[in-house]
Amino acid sequence: MWLFLIFVAIPIVEIGLFIQVGGWLGLWPTLLIVVLTAFLGTNLLRRQGVATLEKLQGSVSKGENPMDPIAHGAMILVSGVLLLTPGFFTDGIGFALLFPPVRGALIKWGAARILQSNTVVFTNMSQEPARNDRQNGTFEGEYTVLDDESDKPGDSGWTKPRE
Repeated sequence: MWLFLIFVAIPIVEIGLFIQVGGWLGLWPTLLIVVLTAFLGTNLLRRQGVATLEKLQGSVSKGENPMDPIAHGAMILVSGVLLLTPGFFTDGIGFALLFPPVRGALIKWGAARILQSNTVVFTNMSQEPARNDRQNGTFEGEYTVLDDESDKPGDSGWTKPRE
């Protein structure tokens, strides 16, 4: 229901803003502002996206938790979509998402909401592999040997043509 309301409310707000700004500035300055914000937003988006990708690669190579750069990258992606959407309201939200403090506050708010919903699954993110209860590393199980129809490489069930 919320998604439906958002998809209805945002175009109404955008149309109202276009009418107000267009009446105040005129048609061509209004269109120029929309086009310039798209170009400016794309340039800022490219810069911040590259910087966030470098942070992600650095955190992965150091073995650190990459969730912060991933969350910032997702917010930058949303920002890019909003900046490429014509309109003053979406441009305002898109430009706001390009500021790291705004993204950080939204990420904190979202994390708090997720923790309150009691649907978080915690996993072992340590560097050590999970240990088996058995000391000798033997696992019990059942298996069936399947004979291959052909010994040619590449004739697995995935690559074999259907008959």
